[in-house]
Amino acid sequence: MTDAADDRRSRVPAVTGAGGWPGLDALEAASVVVGDLTSMPSEVDGLPFAPLLPARGPWGDRLGRTVARLEELPAELGPHGWRLADRPGGDLARARAYGREDLDALAVAAHGYDGPLVLSALGPVSLAASVYLARGDRALGDAGAVRELAASLAAGLVEELAAVRRAVPGARPTVLLHEPLLAPAVAGMLPSFSGYARLRSVPAPVAAERISAVATAVRGAGARVVAHGGASWASLAALRDAHLDGVALETAGLGEQGWERVAEAVEGGHAFWAQLPPQASSQCAGPDVVGQADALTRPWRSVGLPVAGLNDVVLVAGDPPAGSGPDGARAALAGLVRAAQVVAERAAQ
Repeated sequence: MTDAADDRRSRVPAVTGAGGWPGLDALEAASVVVGDLTSMPSEVDGLPFAPLLPARGPWGDRLGRTVARLEELPAELGPHGWRLADRPGGDLARARAYGREDLDALAVAAHGYDGPLVLSALGPVSLAASVYLARGDRALGDAGAVRELAASLAAGLVEELAAVRRAVPGARPTVLLHEPLLAPAVAGMLPSFSGYARLRSVPAPVAAERISAVATAVRGAGARVVAHGGASWASLAALRDAHLDGVALETAGLGEQGWERVAEAVEGGHAFWAQLPPQASSQCAGPDVVGQADALTRPWRSVGLPVAGLNDVVLVAGDPPAGSGPDGARAALAGLVRAAQVVAERAAQ
């Protein structure tokens, strides 16, 4: 296992985003993200990310972009979302066209850039839980379909990494696999198509094997891999066995037991990417930068992790809420940079 933080310029906390960005202008989004995350204070590193534009609809959100990457597994939009299909159609062509547009925008925005770059995709378990079979239920209920989706996603990400390196030759990519449905899939809590039953649980070792298959292919293509387990620390059991460079979680509501699992992952050699709660704000005091930093540093200390280890943490800006604009997303990212400065100060104590 490699250290997912060792591609940064120095050993200081870093800031990146989960991938989502408001608006419809791919070039504007890429220019803002790359520009802001390469103009950083000395005590914080920026990890630019390739923005997704979910305002485009199902062809441009994380699921649609991930489906568009699949190799030899065409899909189409049905009444309930994406489903596997016999042949490529207009929906898949539109999703792939958005992907090419985003890559062209990234090539312009990151011209001459040399450094880390984060690409996001839905992980194989959550992908299988979100896509339907051509004539049936969620693909997650078919073990063979889950295996095929993982292999197809792995091949598609390898192709995308090659395309990104052609577009931005100096990029050193990290793939952030989002697995928000991993914990409920393993717990057998996902409803079937009818809603009257639940899908059979996916054993944690099987889930880890599918994620590992994608991670192994991506790492073989020269990129690092971090998996985001969403809001549930229960996802860490499978992620720790998936041959990843790092793990990510939303820290809100983790609690003592969740932070103990985080400590086990960090002590086991995984980098930790922390998606912190948004900054609270008041008319008098403004954004609570210190409070946002506290959401990481206080539990970090309480579980006995070394304070200096905060320098290896990557702070992740969550996807902007629906209805927000680019200015709000940019302000949230800037606020997270200020919180990272507080984390850096505390790491030096």
